[in-house]
Amino acid sequence: YPSEFLMQKITEDNQIPVHLHVSVSLQYVAGLKGNALVEFFHGNIAEVENEELRHLMWSSVLFYKTPNAEVMACVLLSTKAIYFLLDDSFIHADEHQSDFWNKENSDCENSSFHLSCCFALKLNDLQSVNVGLFDQYFRITGRSADHIVTCLTRDSYNTHTFIQQLMAVLSLLARTPSPEPVDKDFYSEFGSKTTGKMENYELVHSSRVKFIYPNEEEIGDLAFLVAEKMDGLTNLQSLNILLYVLAFQVNHVEGSAQNTSSLQPKTLILTSSDLFLFDEDYISYPLPEFAKEPPKRDKYQLADGRRIRDLDRVLMGYQTYPQALTFVFDDVQNQDLMQNLTLDHFGE
Repeated sequence: YPSEFLMQKITEDNQIPVHLHVSVSLQYVAGLKGNALVEFFHGNIAEVENEELRHLMWSSVLFYKTPNAEVMACVLLSTKAIYFLLDDSFIHADEHQSDFWNKENSDCENSSFHLSCCFALKLNDLQSVNVGLFDQYFRITGRSADHIVTCLTRDSYNTHTFIQQLMAVLSLLARTPSPEPVDKDFYSEFGSKTTGKMENYELVHSSRVKFIYPNEEEIGDLAFLVAEKMDGLTNLQSLNILLYVLAFQVNHVEGSAQNTSSLQPKTLILTSSDLFLFDEDYISYPLPEFAKEPPKRDKYQLADGRRIRDLDRVLMGYQTYPQALTFVFDDVQNQDLMQNLTLDHFGE
């Protein structure tokens, strides 16, 4: 350990997405290659000596306790735990986090020493993994509210790779085996006798960690929600969701030192007749077992919606991934793209 292939793979994966800004401390981590990266892991992050680093991924993450603060993290998967390496600015960004994060290193603030904090979730505490629609994100759930983290990969390949690596590492855990399941037929396995509704597709790993995948009903519910937001003339049967993707909306900030752009996370949904932007809650649903009350906001909140027939042109940037698209709409009544959608958008 580690094999040459693993070294090469981890080095290749150690790249911060170009559109996201990170602190100096995380830039330092992203500059490490091969052996230096493994030594950094053992010297600064690993909690036990015989721990092996198996996978590295850069991703935006959300914590259950701070659902509004999406932050960039270097996610490290070892044979013992999942580590989220975050920059120090995240801790100081929100005063309400003081009970969640221990601020013991504030004496470093005025020096040239750049601090990162590391959140560790031990694999033995892992209970379930919820994979989001079209593998755009996944949520890891541990024993309490402190141990719920969503990784917003915005990339089905990254999600799939991480889940594969996690399953492989969980197979090494020595847990008491579950009792042998009684052979069930398909309907009793996935159907609820009281409602007749299909449950989400659930895979129970040999380590007793549940991997839960969305079923067709989630798309049906989403289609129903989208139809509600439309002009009411749409036939739900003919409504098809053609695309669901986690994206960013670019808000140009003028008047700053350099005319910078702020990125607002949005869920983009394309149907055969409309284009929608939603603010989605990626962390609260489905409700964890210990949740005593429903979340304060709905899973999907409409931020904007436009008819495809009003689309005048689409401008494409020439940069490599991630691609920037500008949608120019020709709807005279609604002058600018972002507006108050509590009003009936499609009415007079």
